[in-house]
Amino acid sequence: MAQALREKTFELAWQLPGSKGRRSGGSSRLGDTVFRACTTLFALTLLAVLGSIALVLAYEAAGAVREFGFGFLVGREWDPVFRRFGALPFIYGTLLSAVLALCQAVPLTIGTALFLSELAPEWLRVPISFLVELLATIPSVVYGLWGIFVLVPWCRSYVEPALGSVFGFLPVFQGPGYGVGLLAASMILAVMIVPYITSVAHEVFRAVPLAQREAALALGATRWEMVRVAVLPYGRMGIIGAIMLGLGRAIGETMAVTMVIGNRADISVSWFAPATTMASVIANEFNEATYDLYTQALVEIGLVLLVVTVTVNALARLLVWSVAGVESGEQRG
Repeated sequence: MAQALREKTFELAWQLPGSKGRRSGGSSRLGDTVFRACTTLFALTLLAVLGSIALVLAYEAAGAVREFGFGFLVGREWDPVFRRFGALPFIYGTLLSAVLALCQAVPLTIGTALFLSELAPEWLRVPISFLVELLATIPSVVYGLWGIFVLVPWCRSYVEPALGSVFGFLPVFQGPGYGVGLLAASMILAVMIVPYITSVAHEVFRAVPLAQREAALALGATRWEMVRVAVLPYGRMGIIGAIMLGLGRAIGETMAVTMVIGNRADISVSWFAPATTMASVIANEFNEATYDLYTQALVEIGLVLLVVTVTVNALARLLVWSVAGVESGEQRG
């Protein structure tokens, strides 16, 4: 019986991949080579797609680049009738609306993720998680319609008058409240990026080792102190990545923002004022571009939007690496 068992074990070991006794070692190495070549090709294909997008945009925008140069990025006038194009109002509206959306969404998303991972009972965790993820499946135009019929009247009648009466001494809360404008656009963007940040942050918090939580509680920490000293520091890099994912989503949003931001190519200090974004102006005016320079200017805005998006993601990656380096240095120390 023992002899038969030893012979069976030897036979199985003979057949294992990578075994010295395997007769088909050449076939195994060929499979590894093919697998590595295919996966490398897939990765290079993604880089090629990104590079081709950048090259096509740069080629189509070459005329506007030659015509306006660096002045296109700092120009504040957008007048297709007199062939004057400047992208600064669109860059300003894009970045400011995205940052305002993050300021509103991050506390809500981190709080929701902590509730789902630390406090919610099982019977409540599942439906709330499902509803949060469901927000990501709603089409952008539906958000826009909700913004027009619900959010904009609410901002015009309640939110902007309340902010103006309490914080009216600040320039950002001064001016007439139209309902449409940067504030409404940032609020609808905040709602749209909630599921992305919440889902990632929730998974990050769930990845915290249970022993780490129990150690903090065993030392007498309260639930909040356990979250503060054990959960949040552990998930710092993941939270940063989730926030940057939401920022990239907010920067590139088009339809919902177009429907509530007011679409006025102007730079205003007030958050109540209408504005526009790079994605919005492309969606609004591309079909109306009646001459080549106009089209090229819009394509150049698309190129700028691509550069801004890639730059934001690169800075996010550098930030995550720097935080990881600091934390690893502290652990070695």
